[in-house]
Amino acid sequence: MASPVSTTRVFNNGNSQAVRIPAEFRLNTDRVQISRNEHGDLVIHPIPAERGQALLQALQALGEVDEQFIAALEAEQEDSQPMQDRETL
Repeated sequence: MASPVSTTRVFNNGNSQAVRIPAEFRLNTDRVQISRNEHGDLVIHPIPAERGQALLQALQALGEVDEQFIAALEAEQEDSQPMQDRETL
C-alpha cells in the first residue's frame, strides 16, 4: 500500500529552517527525532511525550524482574555518579 504524498512549504523561523506539516501527517507529540538516511532523505520519528512512562510499561510487560538484577543496576548507577562536594549554605 502506497503512503500518502504531499507537497508542503519550507520557511525560516529565526535562525532555523522549518517545514509545515500537513494535517494528514499530524504528529501527536511536541518533540521529534530527525535524521538523514543513506540516500539523503530526511526521516522524522515522533518521540512520545511520556517516554519514561512508555519504557516503564514495556518493562512491566516483561514480567517480574529479579531483585538482585535491580540491586546490581542501582549499585552501578551509584558508582557512575560520584558524590559532589558543595559549600555549606
